[in-house]
Amino acid sequence: MVFGYKRVSKKDQNLHLQDDALNKYECDKLFFEKESGVKYRKEWEALYTQLRAGDTVVVWKIDRLGRTAWELIKLMTEFKEKDIRFISISEGIDTATPMGKIWFSLNAILAENERTIQIERTMAGLKAAKERGRVGGRPKGLTQEAEIKMKAVKKLYAAKVPIADIRKTLDIKSNTTIYKYVNYK
Repeated sequence: MVFGYKRVSKKDQNLHLQDDALNKYECDKLFFEKESGVKYRKEWEALYTQLRAGDTVVVWKIDRLGRTAWELIKLMTEFKEKDIRFISISEGIDTATPMGKIWFSLNAILAENERTIQIERTMAGLKAAKERGRVGGRPKGLTQEAEIKMKAVKKLYAAKVPIADIRKTLDIKSNTTIYKYVNYK
């Protein structure tokens, strides 16, 4: 059986490029998800548990499977032991061939290096911004609107108004927000 796997890291990214490549490859079953490569990937786990000897895993690009060379090489070792073929369309990797095995190893190392460079650039950018007095993230404290709601929540809570009624009255979506306002100093 030929399994296709596609993944994007962020919710606002789309899978069109990967769709086009995998549709041309005519996979028997496709798995996709929008999740970072460094987090637990439910769809990948579902695909992985279905793999049997003689199956093939196809991805658009090798970095869709993981971020570290060690992780990818470990995965390819498991594939080899289980007699599972791996194909990466963009890099022209096919582990059924000797050159495919070499290309896989080199691309795994390059994928890890690319990720490391991205992290270094991000950290350097944050450091440069901090040196200029800019601090990232959400500003501390509450917005003016949130402060008004917080005061109203505290008054209603002190008056023993039920949480559901407070949420409905002030159009607050979660109990967690209510309790954050109640405990806000």
